[in-house]
Amino acid sequence: MSDCSSDENENDTILYRDRPEWKDVTPLKQDDGDEPVVAIDYTEAFEDCYDYFRAILKKKEISERALELTKTAAQLNSANYTVWQYRREILKGLGKDLNEELDYIQKVILKHSKNYQVWHHRRIIVEWLQDASKEKYLTETVLAKDAKNYHAWQHRQWVIRTFKLFDGELEYVDTLISDDVRNNSAWNQRYFVINNTTGFTDEVLDREIDYTLNHIKTVTENESAWNYLRGLLLHGKEGLSNNKKVTDFCEELYKSGNRSPFSLAVIVDMCFEQLNEGGGDSRYTPQRAKELCEELINKYDIIRANYWKHMIEMIDKTMKDENIESSN
Repeated sequence: MSDCSSDENENDTILYRDRPEWKDVTPLKQDDGDEPVVAIDYTEAFEDCYDYFRAILKKKEISERALELTKTAAQLNSANYTVWQYRREILKGLGKDLNEELDYIQKVILKHSKNYQVWHHRRIIVEWLQDASKEKYLTETVLAKDAKNYHAWQHRQWVIRTFKLFDGELEYVDTLISDDVRNNSAWNQRYFVINNTTGFTDEVLDREIDYTLNHIKTVTENESAWNYLRGLLLHGKEGLSNNKKVTDFCEELYKSGNRSPFSLAVIVDMCFEQLNEGGGDSRYTPQRAKELCEELINKYDIIRANYWKHMIEMIDKTMKDENIESSN
């Protein structure tokens, strides 16, 4: 009997204990002890399936019917690691067509896209096949419904890095950012692609800074873009406070009256960097940093007030240490 046959679908509602082909198997009940802490009220179908699953697992049976049973068990609990592990052992033991398995697991993923085990199963099948030709399309299908699906992004990054499928990825990411500039996953993917291809050369940094500043202009209160900008600046030789293009942008934004907590946070860090480097830019002083921290505490970033109070303490401590050093 084929794993995907229509006969199986017709049999889905029949309990395994009522199927003639399973009469030779003695079901194995789950042992929860005499006094389980929490007694789970399983459905009859669930108990029936897993009683037979435990029985054939104990026998290490490699057969078509065992493969069919793992499918039912996965339908009832797709997060069960043992079910997928056993299914892989059966697939290998029977020499099954793994491309058919990819088609099957794709359907499961589209129903359970936030389930780690189903993605892990697919990854192993792709590794066995050494064929990732369907993977980018699958992840794009999932991400079209949930652009921040962690498992889809993890699978996509693994596929791209392992099989060197970086071509066209920046263009894809750009589309996602254009659709939703706050999509932190897309910004993270942009960083991932550059870090694994060209690297953050001076030319790339200049291009990416322009790209990011243009998106910040569109939505100034977008933490994802500001975080990406920080990452870029930390890759450069100039640090946070010495890139004229960025400092001019931040100052113009501030003078315009914009008080995005993310832009203020960057200015605070610029001030702190200048303090640690011995100064040099009169715009970025410890006093200004402390004043901005007070504004963030009381008005613009109240939810992180404790962090900004800690930042004031750090600034005071650094100033004190600098004074001690200079007096010696």
